[in-house]
Amino acid sequence: MAHTVQDKKKLQARVNRIQGQLSGLGKMLEQEADCDLILQQIAAVRGAINGLMQVVIEGHLHVHLVHESDEDRRASELEIMLKVLKAYMK
Repeated sequence: MAHTVQDKKKLQARVNRIQGQLSGLGKMLEQEADCDLILQQIAAVRGAINGLMQVVIEGHLHVHLVHESDEDRRASELEIMLKVLKAYMK
């Protein structure tokens, strides 16, 4: 079973929040809000999308790449990979 199915409620809640942020951004554009507020909202949406991607990637790596055999070594390597991904996605 895919980890996205197991974590469906949490992931869907994140998507719903992102949709709300995007809706708010659209309203800000319609109402001709100040550029600094619009840029702040865009940054918030980008952060939320990156957070969602990070959770899905991390779940994928844990479920599909780390197997029970030699799990300690792989888990250590996985943590290094996750730190690199987190730094990249900021």
